Amino acid sequence: MRSIIAILLLSLSAHAQTYDVTRFGAVGDSTTDNTAALQRAIDSCAKRGGKLYFPAGTYLTATLYLRSHVTLHLLPGATILASPDITRYPYLDAGIRFYGEEWARQSLIFCKDQTDVGIEGEGTIDGQGARFVTTTIKKPDRYRNRPYLLWFAGSRNITIKGIHLRNSAFWMEHYLGCENVLIDGVKIWNHSNKNNDMMDIDGCRYVTISNVTGDSDDDGLTIKSTSPRISEYITITNCILSSHCNALKFGTESTGGFRNIVISNCIIKPSAQRTVIYGSPDGMGGIALEIADGGIMENVNINNVIVEGAQVPLFLRLGNRARKYIGEASTPSPGRIRNIHFSNITATGADETGCSITGIPGAPIEDISLSNIRLETTGSDSVIDVLRPVDEKETLYPEGNMFGLLPAYGLYIRHARNIRLSGITIRSRKKDSRPGIVAAETEHFDFTGLDIATAPHTPAALYFIDSKDGSAAVPARTFYGKDKRSKNITISHPYPGKP
Repeated sequence: MRSIIAILLLSLSAHAQTYDVTRFGAVGDSTTDNTAALQRAIDSCAKRGGKLYFPAGTYLTATLYLRSHVTLHLLPGATILASPDITRYPYLDAGIRFYGEEWARQSLIFCKDQTDVGIEGEGTIDGQGARFVTTTIKKPDRYRNRPYLLWFAGSRNITIKGIHLRNSAFWMEHYLGCENVLIDGVKIWNHSNKNNDMMDIDGCRYVTISNVTGDSDDDGLTIKSTSPRISEYITITNCILSSHCNALKFGTESTGGFRNIVISNCIIKPSAQRTVIYGSPDGMGGIALEIADGGIMENVNINNVIVEGAQVPLFLRLGNRARKYIGEASTPSPGRIRNIHFSNITATGADETGCSITGIPGAPIEDISLSNIRLETTGSDSVIDVLRPVDEKETLYPEGNMFGLLPAYGLYIRHARNIRLSGITIRSRKKDSRPGIVAAETEHFDFTGLDIATAPHTPAALYFIDSKDGSAAVPARTFYGKDKRSKNITISHPYPGKP
């Protein structure tokens, strides 16, 4: 049997050095503690570089340190199983100051300041997350003693490919301050503990994420900035994502910010896990882009996305929580959001809340475009005064439902400049009396191709509040309204629409 494995390993890689973990004393019986044996195997592989193979079996282990020029390859039927003994997970130093450094300090697999590393194959890494007790005491201690599954910090040339990742005690994957990251074909299930994010890309550059299928209790594919490092030059494509919270999310941490990011050809769908720790079985949010702690968000394109079931399919928020990333840092000023483009998005099954694009007084969101967007909601029987003030809530944690029932059942825009809407279709299952779109304190806008269903007692399909210097081209059947403070708004009817 051993000779057959050796031949297989050699055939898989004719040139790279190959190593079999069982030759270093690892036993795949699910009960033997393999920590020391597996670390010996990694360290030996690192001397010349190559692939470390895990034959079929279940390898129990605690913290492992991944070294440069080492790829872990899990053959079919192989599982790396996390030890449930928290005392076997030492506190780790990422070498990068970041929000959470005092309590997010443990991991099953840790890689710091290394290069040319990888994890691949058809096997599984299982964190046994439910076996790590979540404390009920106040923050931040409730986060302690729950290790990540994978933690890469300050490393380069990382490849994570084809692997199955399951049941982390905390975030599934945290990539902090890394460069040249490729994540492809990974399958993720994370429903075993609190804070079960699917994936967190944090202050990284040159990242490609593709063909990921994932389902998580907390946020899904998440771009963060917990330090002054900007997350930038990132592409995400061909992914199928489910989350009880937000499936595609920027934030909430935004110290450095986000720049030059493209997301395309993704599907967001309800979770297969119907019981929840946080959020909702069908998801609280589909696409949530948030600046809360300073930082920038600019040059983001999101195209060809289907959002099924999420309560709030689209949420773009510039707030001012102003949380320091470390205690001695300066309090951040309000951040900036500009040059964000959404196109070809279909959202069905949204609840009654409404989507929103909002800045705060003195810090508007700028240069936003939405084209070929279809929003279908449940609608609401509630009668809402369109002029009812919506609380700014600028210092609160950003979440799609933070404002409650919005004045618009489709899209609410406030504190915004240079906004372009084209080809927007909005429908609700109930005869919602709210306008489909409300623009408040918005200036320099251009709305065309609006197709908004209205109830008989709706005051307007499109309504402006304290807005100015814009135009809207709508069908004759789409009636609009504005308050007394709105001015310099041109309405045209270039096509008659259906009666």
